[in-house]
Amino acid sequence: MARIVVIGAGLGGMSAAYELRETLGKEHRIAVVGQGEHFGFTPSNPWLAVGWRKPEDITLEAGPALARKDIAFDGSGALRIDAAARQVHTGAGAVLDYDYLLICSGPKLAFEEVPGSGPEGGHTQSVCTTTHAQRAWRAYEEFLHDPGPVVIGAVQGASCFGPAYEFAMILDADLRKRKLRDKVPMTFVTSEPYIGHMGLGGVGDSKGLMESELRQRHIKWIVNAKVQEVRPGELAAVEHDAQGQPLKEHMIAFKYAMLLPAFKGVDAVAAVEGLCNPRGFVIVDPHQRSPRYPQIFAAGVCVAIPPVEATPVPTGAPKTGFMIESMVTTIVRNIQAELQGKPAEFEGTWNAVCLADMGDTGAAFVALPQIPPRNVTWTKIGKWVHVAKLGFEKYFLYKMRHGTSEPIYEKYILGLLGIERLKSAAK
Repeated sequence: MARIVVIGAGLGGMSAAYELRETLGKEHRIAVVGQGEHFGFTPSNPWLAVGWRKPEDITLEAGPALARKDIAFDGSGALRIDAAARQVHTGAGAVLDYDYLLICSGPKLAFEEVPGSGPEGGHTQSVCTTTHAQRAWRAYEEFLHDPGPVVIGAVQGASCFGPAYEFAMILDADLRKRKLRDKVPMTFVTSEPYIGHMGLGGVGDSKGLMESELRQRHIKWIVNAKVQEVRPGELAAVEHDAQGQPLKEHMIAFKYAMLLPAFKGVDAVAAVEGLCNPRGFVIVDPHQRSPRYPQIFAAGVCVAIPPVEATPVPTGAPKTGFMIESMVTTIVRNIQAELQGKPAEFEGTWNAVCLADMGDTGAAFVALPQIPPRNVTWTKIGKWVHVAKLGFEKYFLYKMRHGTSEPIYEKYILGLLGIERLKSAAK
């Protein structure tokens, strides 16, 4: 019997737990350690932030759902990892022994790197968590009584640009529905070297298509931007040239602002000697395994992936939901192989696929593989993307509520896009 602990009860952690149970059977012990009692469908947070969803629409209690599959749950968070003893210490004081540890912890949000940013003690909103999105909705409700300038974007070091574009487009669509758009000047501020870079060096004609979308929606933009400070009602940013030298200072007034932060690794993971890079992200080999600790695997935002290219202002590489699913399946197959006495040689594809909703349409970004040179790279805009994202939300929440690991939707959509989720083990 193997003892398997999964840190994280988000998209990666919950999927991993269910897939482990279904693939390995009932004879192995599986436990999930989450930060809080609920699973939240993060991709729907921009909808929650404008009132298009309620928290109960996109969340569920993780413990009861996991228990139906005989998976233990501790919602007190991982306090410490003792890699030498193969133990996880939880916030509730429990000590969980493991034969295999899966880290799917997600990121630590580094709001402190930009003074005045963030919803807790700062002056900007966030859609990174369900709690943040709820707070963003309350602030938006107040804003609607006295609308004015809006700033949306992603700061230096950010790696997740899709939700910033999504939120800008969704906010634009919502304001138009309310007949308030004419009262709200909008500015998109980003550390990307150009609109549509996405931390991927561009995806097909993403630059032209996304610039066109922003123009049509009367959204101004500032690229190569480093946010210096956020004060009440005012954002200070420095625009840089192609060599990374300061070009122009901007003081942007706002009545509502949402900025995505840079990410770091969570404290308990970053503290393990030799496990992570300097930012606290887990270093893994092609099999999603730590080179230093062969019992530890990692999937999702917590994984160390180098930037696709050097940019004048630092940007990171995104980890999309479809990529996380590939990582999870890779880990499960490799653990299964080892338990069967076989070499763990499965590899994830690490393809970048992003479905970004725009309120009344959407954009699909496909980069195969994520790191250039690529076999496939394109961006397409259309109402079908909006419909596809709605379908993915409903399907994924169904999976989490019913404990199924069968990736029917993922296989169907990825199949249409010509994408493989997993490389076969070496012969």
